[in-house]
Amino acid sequence: MNVDTSVLNSVNGSGANGLSARQSDELRQSFMTLLITQLQNQDPLKPMENSEMTSQLAQINTVSGIEELNSTLKGITSQMDANQALQASGLIGKGVMVPGKDVLLGQDDDGNSYTTPFGIELAKPAANVKATIVGDGGQVVRRLDLESLDAGVHSFDWGGLNDQKEAVASGRYSVQLEATDAQGEKIESTALQYAVVNRVTPNDGSGSVRLDLGAIYGQISLNDVKQIL
Repeated sequence: MNVDTSVLNSVNGSGANGLSARQSDELRQSFMTLLITQLQNQDPLKPMENSEMTSQLAQINTVSGIEELNSTLKGITSQMDANQALQASGLIGKGVMVPGKDVLLGQDDDGNSYTTPFGIELAKPAANVKATIVGDGGQVVRRLDLESLDAGVHSFDWGGLNDQKEAVASGRYSVQLEATDAQGEKIESTALQYAVVNRVTPNDGSGSVRLDLGAIYGQISLNDVKQIL
C-alpha cells in the first residue's frame, strides 16, 4: 500500500498555497497516520523499502523546516521594515532629489531670490551635458553647459537668471537635459527635482516606506530618493 501522493503534495505545497498552521499540522498528522497504517498492513513478503520510508519521512520533516524558516523570515522582514521606517524618519524636514523636471523660483523672507536645485542621474559617464530652463509657455529662459560628468547623480543651481544675466519672474520652470558621449550619441539619463520631506509613512504592504513631499509632489517611495541635500 502506498501513501496517497496527493497528501504529500498538499503538505509540500502548504507554504505556497498559504495554508494556516492548523491546516498544515492536520496534513502532517494525516501523513503520519497513513504511513503508520501502511507499515501495519504491509505485505510481510514485500515490506516497504527503508529508502522509501526514509524519503517520505524526509519530505514531512522538510515541510516543518520550511515553515519554521518562513516564520523566521517574516520576523526578520518585519524588523527590517521597522528599521527602514526609523531611518527614513531622519529625512523629515530635509531636501531630497527625486525624479522630476520642476525648478521653482521664489523669494525668501528677506526678498532675496532663490531657485530649487535640479539634477541628473547618468547611467554612464557623459562627455557633454546640456540643461535648458524652460518657462510655462515653453519659452527658453536659460541654456547651461554642464560639460562632462561621471556616471551617477549630480545636482546644480540655476540661479534665476536668463541668458542675458537678468533676473526672471518667480514661478515654476522646468529643466530639459541632454547627455551625450564623445561620439555625440545620447546617453540614458533621468532628470531630478528638489523636494522637502514632510512626513514618513511606514510600509503599508507596497514594499517600501513612503515619503510625503507635500501637496505638489505627493508621496514617493524611499527608493525614489536619489540624493539627500
